[in-house]
Amino acid sequence: MGNLLYIIAVILVIAWAIGFLGYQIGGLLHILLVIAIIAVLLRIIRGG
Repeated sequence: MGNLLYIIAVILVIAWAIGFLGYQIGGLLHILLVIAIIAVLLRIIRGG
């Protein structure tokens, strides 16, 4: 489960980077970035 969470977080960060460079759906992708960062931090805190 933790592995899946990490993979989703990486995908969201990549999607945010693409959206940030293209200025397509900026607001939504920034929200996704925040979610991805929280997921990664939770993984690190729990000893991932």
